This record gives sequence, structure tokens and C-alpha cells, in this order.
Amino acid sequence: MSPVVAQHGAHSESDMVAERRATRSAITRVGILLAGLATCIAVAADAKADEIVQGVLQLRWGDAPHVPHSRVDAHAQVEAWLDAGPGRRYRLDVEQARRAAGDLYGLSNRRVAVAYRVSSRVMAGAKASSIAPEISAIVPTDTLPSRTMAKSDASGGGTAVPLSGSTRWITVMCKFADIASEQRPRAFFQSQYGDAPGQLGHYWSEVSYGRIDLAGSAAHGWYTLPRPRAAYLSDAGGRTRADLSLLFADCAALADADVDFRGAQGVNLMFNAELDGSAWGGGACATLDGSYQCTRATWNPPWSFNNLAPLAHEMGHGYGLPHSDNSDGDGDTYDNPWDLMSDAWRMATSDVTYGLLPKHLNMYQRERLGWVAAARKRTIPANNAETHEIMLDAASLQNAGGVQLLMLALPAQADPFTTVVYTVEARRRTGTYEAALAGDAVIIHRLEDYGIARSIDRDTPVASFSSNEGSMLKVGGRWSTPDERHWIEVVARTDSGFVLRVGPRPRAMSAPTPALERSAATVASAPAAVAVRTTPATRRARPANVPSARARACEVLPRVLRLPTLCALL
Repeated sequence: MSPVVAQHGAHSESDMVAERRATRSAITRVGILLAGLATCIAVAADAKADEIVQGVLQLRWGDAPHVPHSRVDAHAQVEAWLDAGPGRRYRLDVEQARRAAGDLYGLSNRRVAVAYRVSSRVMAGAKASSIAPEISAIVPTDTLPSRTMAKSDASGGGTAVPLSGSTRWITVMCKFADIASEQRPRAFFQSQYGDAPGQLGHYWSEVSYGRIDLAGSAAHGWYTLPRPRAAYLSDAGGRTRADLSLLFADCAALADADVDFRGAQGVNLMFNAELDGSAWGGGACATLDGSYQCTRATWNPPWSFNNLAPLAHEMGHGYGLPHSDNSDGDGDTYDNPWDLMSDAWRMATSDVTYGLLPKHLNMYQRERLGWVAAARKRTIPANNAETHEIMLDAASLQNAGGVQLLMLALPAQADPFTTVVYTVEARRRTGTYEAALAGDAVIIHRLEDYGIARSIDRDTPVASFSSNEGSMLKVGGRWSTPDERHWIEVVARTDSGFVLRVGPRPRAMSAPTPALERSAATVASAPAAVAVRTTPATRRARPANVPSARARACEVLPRVLRLPTLCALL
């Protein structure tokens, strides 16, 4: 049996079962060569080469309704699938996929090649039939930024593709064959796409700084599905699961005669009853307008479409955004109220017609989609040796004049996607969507785990829900990265945001190292905490091209032993 087929043989979706034989014959063997940012996939006849499967990568996130924070089962679900064409769907191991792709989320709803290698345990003598192959690489094979055809000859391109222009969504309302209720009329769903404050068109335009709109979006239905609700549900390891692909195919087929899906960037499916306890967002493929196509998609039970906040959350997944989190380390991802892609429910404003409204995304989520202008970003490098004063404008400000996304870099790791970066942004309680936030403050997120943003909490222990004072840096507040490479101090509040002072960790001075002379102007501009550490003795400036005594002492050591502490002792 082909190792790729063995890897995917135990999936739960019904569209996999009938096509297993076709899948075996469809898998081709090629070799993969990566050179910098260019990707070249060449056909290979050698049976020992990596096995390659091409298709559209689909990530799907399942989100439970709002529950008390103390519930331990309110965890998000995430799945990864490769759709290689009608009836050929392969489930991917999410953790392997993250490591193999690096920026897995940037590849969502794009055509990719997935390479498998034989497990090291197989090479050590284990039976191949009992060991699933490992994903060795996932690379893009197209340059399409959004909706992709399931079969495409395009190749090349990077993972990060800016999202801009019109992103037309289609709402299709479907009711189960055994449930007749229709909770909302078509006019309600059509109005959700409006451009007035509190409607989805206005929200996505505001949060993207005008980069995208929902022009042309429309609603259709209600359509009666050909099966009762139970026919779309199954038991998967003791947990009820909805067959999302079957729901999408049946619902889209009913609307196909009425709807022009060409050029649509996503499909919002609305159902008149509960699915499997979750609303879902990500991507799906089906026959639309006579051809097999893949698009962004969401699956919404009544509690989701009755509130714009969870509906916008699922649309965010459709755009390829992962969940955010806080830094308490538990398994609940819905405990960061500063970001729609974590807690969509709490600290949200409300509307009498559209229920809870979506708050804004954190700045890193916007950066992922290419919505933050270069002039609104600034990075402090890992080797920074200067103190900077920065005007940080509120993230919600549409015509900012200062920085809106400040990034603090840490040393690069061998795997670039595990390199830690801290992002700094300002949030203000104002406007249609942000007025119910916990406070006006500077918010810090730590980016790690292949692109997950976790809000920082200075409290000890950290709070289980980051609406506390520890998650907010206000005037007079100060914070340092755990390695003390960077520190931040909020100096003042302005009409548009805050004034920050950002600097490096204080340098330890030890005799007989020559003292460094500092001008009166430099001392006056330095933060108080740093000024206290400055020795009052007169220090002579060292010419830029002359190495310090510490550097000269370090030169006698092998490069791997040139640690700051050891150099200081020498």
C-alpha cells in the first residue's frame, strides 16, 4: 500500500471512502528541490524518492459557543486537509504540517505540494504498513492569493500573500430535511453585509484600513437539504462530528442554479439547527458553476449567525487567520479579549439587530494579511543599543501619523518560524467596535509556536483571562522581555495613542574595562531606571574602529566560547 494512502486511510469524512482506489492511482512520485524562496517540483522515477501529493490546503477551525471560562472542554478544534480533486481528500497531521510548512496559515486555501518521507522507524526495521509516513515539506505551487481552482498549472510564490480589494461573500441558508424552522429571513442575512457601522461590510473595511470590502456580497435561501440532520453527523472517537464537506456540497448544489459563484471569495453557510456543537471556519471544495472549485467557507448554527462577532471570527478563519491566546498556558484559547480571533464574545459592543459586534484584530493578525502600511511599522532589532522614543498610535485609528505596530526582535533561531518576536500596539475604548474593551492601554503579544500571538500578562501568577491590569501597560508602566534584551516604558498619553520609550538592557560594567563617557544630553534623555545605573565617573569615548578590552580579551577564545559573562571575567 502506498504510504500516503496509509497515512490518510482512517479519516471520518464520507467523501474519502468511495475514492480510495482512485486515490492510489492518482499519487505521483516526484522529487522536491528548494532553493531560497524559489520552489521547483520535478518528476522523478526513483521509487525511493519522497512521495508528493498536490492539491488545495484546507485548514478548518471549530469554535464552541460562549461558555464560562471555568469550563475545561471549551477548546478550539483545528484540522488540516489536502483536497486533490473530487473524492480525493487527505487528512494531514496538524503538528507535522506546521513544522513542514513553517507558515502553515499563510498557505490556507492555496494550492500546495505535500511531500512525505519514510519514517525513521521504518528504516530501522519496523513494518511499513504499521507506521504512517511523515510530512517532510509543504510548499506553495501557485501564486493565487485567494480562491483557487482545484486543478491549476500555476507554480511558485511565497506563503504570505496580501489580501486586498473586493472579497465578495455568498450566504447560503440551508435547513435540514427534518427541521422546518427558519430563524431569520433572507433580508436579515443580506443586511449583515451592509456598509453602515455595525455591519460586516463596514467592519472589515475599518479593521483592514480600507484594504478590503465586501462589495457584491449577497444572501440566498432558505434551501431544504436532501437529508435529515442525523445523516450529516457521525461519531469520531466518542465525539459527535459534522460532515462539513457533505454539508457544503449539498448546500452549494441546491443554490447553484440561483447563485453566480464566479469570483466569490467565500461562502457563509447558515443552518437552522445545531451542527456538532461548534461553528466552523476555513475552506471547502465542491462543484460550483459546473467546475470543481475551492473557496473560503464557514458553517454557522443559529447562535453564530445571530451575532456578528462569532460570524466575523469564522470569516477570519476563512481569510486564513489562526486563533490568538493569552499567556496562562492552559488549553483554552478563548481568553484573550483584545483580539477577535481569541475571545469574540466578552468585552464586545452590541447592536439590537446584529447582536454582539466583532472587536478589532490584534496588529499581528492584520500584518499577516498585508493591511499594515510600511510607514506604520517599526522593528527594534535584537542587537539594539540605543534608546528610542516612539509615538504609538491606537490600532483603531484609520489615518495614523505614527507607528501602529512596534516589533521587538529576539535572536534568530535555526528554524526561523520558531524565532520569538514581541509586538506592541495601543488600544483605545472608542468607536463602534472597541468601546467595550477593558481599558486604554499598550498591549504586548508574544509571537511563537509558528505564528500564534499570545497576550503578555505582568501579573504573577498570570490571570486566566487577560482583561486584567497586568495585561495593560499604562502611563508610568514598564516591562522588559524575559531576557532583558528590550525594555519599554509608557511615558505619556496623547490624543491618538501613547508615547513610548524603548531601550536595550543596561550594560554591566566591570573593572578594568575603560569607562564610557556619556554626554549630558544623552544622560538627560535616558529613562530614570537606566540613569540610576550610570556611574558618575568621567568616561572616555572609544573610537568606533578600536575594539574594547572585553572584545580583545574574547579574541583569545574559540568563537563558541565567546559568551558575554566569560568575556567580562577576562
